[in-house]
Amino acid sequence: MKLNRSTDMALRIAMLTAASPARRTVDELATQLALPRSHVAKVVQRLQRLGVLVTIRGRSGGVTFAEHAGELTVGYVVRAFEGDDEVVNCEQPACPLVAGCRLRGELRRAQAAFLAVLDGVRLGDLADGAAGPVLLALGAPPVRA
Repeated sequence: MKLNRSTDMALRIAMLTAASPARRTVDELATQLALPRSHVAKVVQRLQRLGVLVTIRGRSGGVTFAEHAGELTVGYVVRAFEGDDEVVNCEQPACPLVAGCRLRGELRRAQAAFLAVLDGVRLGDLADGAAGPVLLALGAPPVRA
C-alpha cells in the first residue's frame, strides 16, 4: 500500500513537532522538512482538527504537538488521511472476475494487517531515542569545524 503525499507529510510534521516542545511556524516546518508551504499549511489544519497539533494564531503563534497526541497512533493518522477506500476498486470499471475472485478479500485482509501494525505505533514513539536529535537537526545550518 502506498500512502498519499498528504499522509506522508502529516506523519513527518507530527514527528518533528513531537521531538520538540518549541513552537514552529508553518514556514519553519516547510523549510525544515523541504515541503511546499501551502501543502504544509493544509496538513497542519487537518492535524489540528484531529487533535495532533495545537495551533496558536498571532505574532508569537505557531504550531506545537498537542499534549496527549503522543498517545495517538500512526494508524489513526493514516486512516484520517487515507480514508476507508479499498486497495482496489472492483466496481469502476466493473470487473468480470468479481463473482469468483478471492483477490479482493485477500487485499482487504492485507490492508487490515497493515493498519493493525500501524495501530501499535504511537506518535510519541516516533520521536523517542535517537530519532529526536535527528529530527531537531533538520534544516539546521551545518556545524562548522
